[in-house]
Order: sequence, then structure tokens, then C-alpha cells
Amino acid sequence: MRTMPDPSHTDRPLLRALALALASGLLAAAPVQAADTTAAQQLDRFSTAAGAPGQAERGRVFFTTAHGGEWSCASCHGARPVAPGRHASTGKALDALAPGFNPQAFTDTAKVDKWFRRNCKDVLQRECSAAEKADVLAWLLSLKP
Repeated sequence: MRTMPDPSHTDRPLLRALALALASGLLAAAPVQAADTTAAQQLDRFSTAAGAPGQAERGRVFFTTAHGGEWSCASCHGARPVAPGRHASTGKALDALAPGFNPQAFTDTAKVDKWFRRNCKDVLQRECSAAEKADVLAWLLSLKP
């Protein structure tokens, strides 16, 4: 009579590999959550990159100033971005930017980077520095309901 090998010993590496492959496939198919961070963590990230903490008053001035172009950040988001705004040229509705008034603001790192890059190029004709981002975010976080 032929005996079958004990799967608890000989097939264990195979079972582990199969379990790992299944788990990897399931994790890859899982939906990605947009909220991978917080606005405060974004501020820490930019402050660290700048080598200094963001300064709210500098952020307010930066946000409300047209830096040689026709637009400032406030052109679309409002001088105090605690309510929905409108894009200056397209009229597209924009959610409130201040995290105290929009809990989803600055919670997705990829979107934060994308929109800072685009909007800074519109306002400054260049990307914002880490210090400028930290300053703006420090000011936005200071705005409370």
C-alpha cells in the first residue's frame, strides 16, 4: 500500500507560496483609499523638506498675492478659503480649501502634489518651494470654524 506524504511537512513551502500569492493578488485588487495622510502630516512633510516650520502669516500673504501674474491662489479659492470657490477661467466649482472646513482637503498625497504643482505654475509660472507650501498649509490649518 502506498502512503501519501504528510502535507504538514512536505507541502508547507508550497502552501505558504500559494497563500502569499493569493494574499498579494487580493491586496492588489483591493481599492486604494484616497485618504493616505492628514493635512498636519502634509505640513510636517513640507516643513521637513524646507528645513523650517511653515509660518501662517507668510502663508496668508503668499496666498492672497498675485506674484507678477494675473492670478493669486485667492483668485479661485477666495481670500479666506473656508467656503467653496470657483476656478477663475473655467468657472469649475472648487471645494473649500481650509481643512477645518473640508475634512478631505490635503488627505491624498498624490492629489496634494498634483494640485500644488499645477496651481503654483498658474500663479507663479513655476513650482512652489517646500517652504511656500509649508507656509500656505500652516495658514490654511490655522483657519478654524
